[in-house]
Amino acid sequence: MFDRGVSVFLCSTEDNPIPTQRYMDAVIDKRVDGIIAAGKRTDRQVPAELSSLGVPVVYTIVQPEPNSVCFTVDDEGGGRMATELLIAKGRRRIAHVTGPANFRVVHERALGYKSALASAGLVEPEIGTIMDDWAERAGRDAVRLHFDGVVAPPDGFVCGNDQIARGVVDALALRGVRVPEDVSVIGYDNWHYYAEEASPPLTTVDMNLEQLGRLAGETLLQMIDGHVVEPGTRRLPCHVVERGSA
Repeated sequence: MFDRGVSVFLCSTEDNPIPTQRYMDAVIDKRVDGIIAAGKRTDRQVPAELSSLGVPVVYTIVQPEPNSVCFTVDDEGGGRMATELLIAKGRRRIAHVTGPANFRVVHERALGYKSALASAGLVEPEIGTIMDDWAERAGRDAVRLHFDGVVAPPDGFVCGNDQIARGVVDALALRGVRVPEDVSVIGYDNWHYYAEEASPPLTTVDMNLEQLGRLAGETLLQMIDGHVVEPGTRRLPCHVVERGSA
C-alpha cells in the first residue's frame, strides 16, 4: 500500500494477549488510521478488543467481532472444488484425510467433499473421513488404513493440506502405487515448498490469500476515507493449481 502514500505498522502477537496489549498501546501512540487484524483460524478471535480503539478495523481469517467487516476463505467451496476435480479425472473411490477435528476449516472442507460426492452419486469409502494431524505422518497412516486388507482401496485422495498430501504420495510410492496413474492425490494450501518439491509435484487448492489481503487493504482504505462498508463476512473462492499428482 506504499504506492497510496500509506505506511504499514506490522505486529505479530501469536495469539498471546500480553504482547497484543503492548501492540495496541503502541498503535494508539502512533495514532494509526486503521487496522487489519489477520489470524490463522476462523474459529478464534483476536486476543484484543479492537472496536474500542475508534479506528476502522478489517478482519481476515479470524472470528470477527459482531457487526464488523471480515474477509476469509470459502473452505467449503475449496473442498468441493478439490473433490470435483478428482471426479472429473474419473476417480470414483475418493478418500478424505484432513487435519484435527477442533479446526472449523476441517469440517467446512469435509462438507464440500461430501457434497461433491453426493452430487456425483458417489459415497465415501467405508473408513470415512480421517481427521488426524496437519502432518505427513497423517497421510502415511491414512494410506495404511485405506490399503491394508481392503478389497477396493481408494483411487483418489483429497487431502486437508499439502503436507498430508505429500505423506500420501510417499506412502503410495512405497507400495508401488503410481501417482497419478493408479491413484490421484490433491492437496490444499499451495504451499510451494511441499507442493513443488513433491514427486510428482502436487496438484493443490490455492486459497487466493494474496487477493484476500489486497481486498482487505483496499477496503480498509475506503473505510479510512469515510466510505460506508456493509458489515459481514466475505468468503473468497479458491482455485486449483494443477501439477502432476492428479
